[in-house]
Amino acid sequence: MELINIGGMNMANVTYQKDILKDKVAVVTGGTSNGGLGTATAFHLAELGAKVYTLGLKADETTIPNVLDVEAIEMDVTDEEKIEKFFSDLTQLDILFNGAGVNMPDQYKYDTYKKVMDINANSAFHISNLARPLLAKSDIASIINVSSMYAIFGSDMAPAYSASKGAIGQITKSLAIEYADEGIRVNAVAPGWIDTPLMDSLPEGQAETIIERTPMKRLGKPEEVGQAVAFFCTPAASFVTGAILPIDGAYSLF
Repeated sequence: MELINIGGMNMANVTYQKDILKDKVAVVTGGTSNGGLGTATAFHLAELGAKVYTLGLKADETTIPNVLDVEAIEMDVTDEEKIEKFFSDLTQLDILFNGAGVNMPDQYKYDTYKKVMDINANSAFHISNLARPLLAKSDIASIINVSSMYAIFGSDMAPAYSASKGAIGQITKSLAIEYADEGIRVNAVAPGWIDTPLMDSLPEGQAETIIERTPMKRLGKPEEVGQAVAFFCTPAASFVTGAILPIDGAYSLF
């Protein structure tokens, strides 16, 4: 297996032919956090040849390898006017990865609940509809949303997050049906515990507990999520739509 180091991540270059996404354009939301899922996905799509616009907060702090055609753009996905302007200015779109998401404290407070739902679920629905006209012109049109293991079993500490990820599942399935006639496939990944900077906020010892409970006995890697997303964008998934793919080392199975 050949591994290519991209931005500190070892990306396996064995699954797809080089430049399989050449001349394709991708938009990744939530893709400006160094070490996060969105960034890993943006880098992998670019590694496969796509031009990638990665949208998110603190875009000027995103570290982008010079070898990749990735442009980081400052964007709050709940800023409807700004996000609508961005998509109205695009002339081509083949891939949309709705990766923007938050998990906040005090989710039993209604204002917090609404904010989490707006960022995690409502923005994905809105942006998918904005992307629809351009995607309908693409020969590989693919939308990939981000669900979660918490959509399966919930969380007393994160009711808004769990609800938003459950909503993502239903949005994915509904749009898969609605957009099918236009050749747009809509799928989702459902990551479990992935080794991103967010893990640093866990109480001491909790990561070890998580690893012990995970049948594969390790955390996932951001690039493993990016590679699964890439699958949905290739001809290998040309008849796959409405699917939700767990990426959690079997954590959610029991």
